[in-house]
Amino acid sequence: MSTVTLLTGRAAPLPGSDTLSGIDKTPVSRPLTLGPEGFAGDEQADRRVHGGIKKAVHHYPLDHYSDWRAELGDLPALTAPGGFGENISTAGLTEAEVAVGDTFRLGGALIQVSQGRQPCWKLNHRFGVPDMARRVQQTGRTGWYYRVLQTGTVAPGDRLELIGRLAPDWTLRRLWHALYVDRMNLVELEGIAALDFLAEGWRKYAVQRLESRRVEDWSARLDGTA
Repeated sequence: MSTVTLLTGRAAPLPGSDTLSGIDKTPVSRPLTLGPEGFAGDEQADRRVHGGIKKAVHHYPLDHYSDWRAELGDLPALTAPGGFGENISTAGLTEAEVAVGDTFRLGGALIQVSQGRQPCWKLNHRFGVPDMARRVQQTGRTGWYYRVLQTGTVAPGDRLELIGRLAPDWTLRRLWHALYVDRMNLVELEGIAALDFLAEGWRKYAVQRLESRRVEDWSARLDGTA
C-alpha cells in the first residue's frame, strides 16, 4: 500500500502561451468526491485529449522527480508534486510494477489502471524545456491513468491498496517499450490489441500498426502548438 497525495487544479494559461491547460495541480488538504470523470474541483481545459471516463485520474510517481532534477536542474515545476498534472502522487510505485487492469482501493473508491500517459507538447511549455514531451516519452517516465469503477470519497493520506490484477505481465513499462521502443514487434502488438480492458485509444495503435505495418507520426502531439 502507498500513501497518496491528492492534487487538483483549474485551467490557466500555459507559460509563454495563450493556451489554457489544467496541468498545474496543487495538493489539497480536505476529502474530495471522486466521480466517474475525476475529482471534484479538478479541471481539464481540452476535453478532447484530457480527462473523461478512461482518463479520470492521473497518477505520476514521486520517484521520478529526483531523476528529472538530476537531468534538468531544480526547475520550479520539479520542486513538489503536481508538475506533471497528476491527481495522485505516491512513492515506491512506478510503471515497472503497475500493470494495465490493476485495480486499487483508494478511500471509498475503486479505480483501475486504463492506460499509460501519452505526453504532449504542453509539457514543453510547462517546464520551459523545448523537448520535454519527447524526453518523457523516451524515458518511459510517463505516469498513468485510471478509470473509476466505484465512486466515493477520498482523503489526503488515504492508502492506495492493490486488490486485483487482470494482466500482471502487461506492466506499463512493457506497454511503453512495445509502443515506443520495439515499435514493430508484431507479437507484442497482437498482445496489446487483445487487451480489452486497455483503453481503446491505446489498443488502436497496435491494431493500426498490425494493419499498416507502419508507426504513426508523433510530431504534432510532441512538438505541435494546437
